[in-house]
Amino acid sequence: MAFERNAQHFIGYVMERPLMGHIRGVPLDQRICDTWSDISSFQAHPEDLVVAAYPKAGITWVQEIVDMIYMDGNADRCRRAPTYDRHPFLEAVAPKPVPSGLQLAESMKPPRILKTHLPVNLLPPSFWKQDCKVIYVARNPKDSMVSYFHFQKMNKGLPDSGDWELYFSEFLSGNVPWGSWFDHVLGWWNAKDHHEVLYLFYEDIIENPKHEIRKIMNFLRKNISEEILEKIYQHTTFQAMKDNPMANYSTIPSFVMDQSISPFMRKGIVGDWKNHFTVSQNEIFEEEYKRQMEGSDLIFLTEL
Repeated sequence: MAFERNAQHFIGYVMERPLMGHIRGVPLDQRICDTWSDISSFQAHPEDLVVAAYPKAGITWVQEIVDMIYMDGNADRCRRAPTYDRHPFLEAVAPKPVPSGLQLAESMKPPRILKTHLPVNLLPPSFWKQDCKVIYVARNPKDSMVSYFHFQKMNKGLPDSGDWELYFSEFLSGNVPWGSWFDHVLGWWNAKDHHEVLYLFYEDIIENPKHEIRKIMNFLRKNISEEILEKIYQHTTFQAMKDNPMANYSTIPSFVMDQSISPFMRKGIVGDWKNHFTVSQNEIFEEEYKRQMEGSDLIFLTEL
């Protein structure tokens, strides 16, 4: 976070991939575990908005849509700073002197747009006590796995992904940062029945972005004209996001995120899993998916 503002402190710096710990059985960066008491005791404000998702499910996309709604469609105001400075990543802990997500959030006045990858049972309790709104975005597990695999390869802030065959097994077993995809999406799906949670699907945003933008606007109780809606849509297309240095993480130095290995915004499509899964892997995945999702009415599209 904010590495570019502290560049002089990182001359010759070598980024080491993190060790992993666990909080209530969920694999997390050991640095997150070491500061967990501070993270879990974070004091939310009733006007705070949380944007939550499993990694690589479209959270940056939804953050930019929300920011454009808050800024009344003014793209210039949304370019005031990189995404990670505008919307603190609540549990992120970076090397000093870069501020943690917690420190950045606490330096801001409400209303704040806060990002998290935490499963629902690890969200700091104050968000529920303050009845904060949460927007959750979920992506089908096959494309989530592929995107996360490439992201771990390029992001030294995460453990090395290893090869695809190993990663396939690790993802299915939930032995990746932020834990099981199944637990994550199901936990937040159930939470929407008890809290102010808007549950979105990546595939729906791909298929009908304006409809989903309107859904977000209604959830936030924002009345926005069709003209501004069009501006939000144009600003948040995949290509516009990919070309926007305030959204594409290109301001993060390459010793952290090496986008020559894989761009942060890689393809933005539904169905890329078909280029990675073998027939055997797909059969194994379908069997595990059926077992894990049995009894739930949560449904995902793996192709459009």
